[in-house]
Amino acid sequence: QVQLVESGGGLVQAGGSLRLSCAASGRTFTMRAMGWFRQPPGKERDFVAGISRSGVTTSYADSVKGRFTISRDNAKNTVYLQMNSLKPEDTAVYYCAAREGSNIYATSHEYAYWGQGTQVTVSS
Repeated sequence: QVQLVESGGGLVQAGGSLRLSCAASGRTFTMRAMGWFRQPPGKERDFVAGISRSGVTTSYADSVKGRFTISRDNAKNTVYLQMNSLKPEDTAVYYCAAREGSNIYATSHEYAYWGQGTQVTVSS
């Protein structure tokens, strides 16, 4: 079992930055690929970024490439999402997710464990 707790969301102006953190509990954290997803109001939950078990491989949605960076610290059981050059269209609830396996997938049904979400609001 894995429990995930996100933090770091908030209100920021366009062009600003935020760093989201996801603290995981459970001794198998280092065996899991992790992902960040987001869900804007009234829309579906979409893949944002993913990172492999080792941290060597990452994947990003086209809409965030070059602006967002996913990383992990396995010693701290934590995954991060650094978000730069934020845009109003980045406004959403951001969710951390963990899957049973070491590879990244961009589909939400591949992830078995989810955090409660953290709100990110970008004002224009």
